[in-house]
Amino acid sequence: MTEASRPLDALNRARDKRVIVDLKSQKQLTGTLKAFDIHINIVLENAEEIVNGETKRKLGVVFVRGDTIILISPEK
Repeated sequence: MTEASRPLDALNRARDKRVIVDLKSQKQLTGTLKAFDIHINIVLENAEEIVNGETKRKLGVVFVRGDTIILISPEK
């Protein structure tokens, strides 16, 4: 993976890929990153809530406010 010159470049490379999103509420989501804006508001498709490494519930398409996100990471 090449180094990003800007944080949004890293998000742009993750578009249409599965990502893990950690939220301030201690929840974790996984899903396919479909869209984002300069506030890091994101749209995930095929999103799932993960608890203790296992799927707790399937959410489908979700919009996540950027100010609730702690971390976004590519899924392995």
